[in-house]
Amino acid sequence: MPTTILAETAASLSELKNDPISTVAAGDGFPVAILDHDEPAFYCIPAKAYEMLMDKLEDVELAVIVESRKFQAEIDVAWDEL
Repeated sequence: MPTTILAETAASLSELKNDPISTVAAGDGFPVAILDHDEPAFYCIPAKAYEMLMDKLEDVELAVIVESRKFQAEIDVAWDEL
């Protein structure tokens, strides 16, 4: 059965077990597909890449909130009330 692998680098599950740090480092900062019986089981990504992914996801979520509030009426607040 054809499988799409969403990473340029792939490694077997046994390679990951034998040397996890080197396996993740083989992706040069990008995800590494971990294969089990030649099928992607999961993806390993370095911490920096994961942090960037979470930041981008947060930006998308905030953009949705901004769009939903774009046409709401403005609220007047006095500086003394802050």
